[in-house]
Amino acid sequence: MSEGLVVVVRSLIGFFSLLIFARIIGKSQISQLTFFDYVLGITIGSMAASLATDLSSRAWPHWVALITWAALGYVMEKITIKWRYAAKFLEGEPVIVVMSGKIMDDALRKTNYRISELMGLLRNKGIFDVSQVDFAILEPNGQLSVLQKPENLPLTPKDMNIKASSSGISSELIYDGMIVEQNLRQFKKDKKWLQKELKKQGIKDVSEVFFASLNPAGSLYIDLYKDRLQNPVDIGDYKGPY
Repeated sequence: MSEGLVVVVRSLIGFFSLLIFARIIGKSQISQLTFFDYVLGITIGSMAASLATDLSSRAWPHWVALITWAALGYVMEKITIKWRYAAKFLEGEPVIVVMSGKIMDDALRKTNYRISELMGLLRNKGIFDVSQVDFAILEPNGQLSVLQKPENLPLTPKDMNIKASSSGISSELIYDGMIVEQNLRQFKKDKKWLQKELKKQGIKDVSEVFFASLNPAGSLYIDLYKDRLQNPVDIGDYKGPY
């Protein structure tokens, strides 16, 4: 049997083994990737790669190791579900990093996070001022859960006893300077309507537009190649090479 055919056969064995093991271990390996899951996934992937390409050794020891690690991962997954103390040891536990608008310095040091990293996670949540945060909790999978102070929470139509209608899903009308005619027809619009809307915003040609979308409620979003911003803000920690 040629080496190429051997690699193909061993790759198929490794591929379908990984597929079966991933289904057995569960979706939490993807949706809630903890440090333990990360290490386990890398190790199993490395073993599968060795199984496929390491022709200097027999295949079955690699496959046995692959099964063993996958079995251990499955057993540990069940243990962490049944036994909270094991989950705390293997996966860690949530850590409060901001409380009542104050950054918990000791908690940040224990989790090996910098303030700049914390600020980046807060910005991902749409928060640009730490003083607006009541609690920020760093989850075991590295994600940040944030509860804003009551006075900073957005007022919803439900709070005002107002019935709100759905704006629907936006569809792109212009992408990279090109009109998506199919989506225009979907909204029962044409190029003349689109050009008229662009002229209202001082845009002379479609080629100036990087992206434009329209939702069923009639809201048109336009982003230009050359955004007309004055004095853009730099939030970097220091002057870099760019």
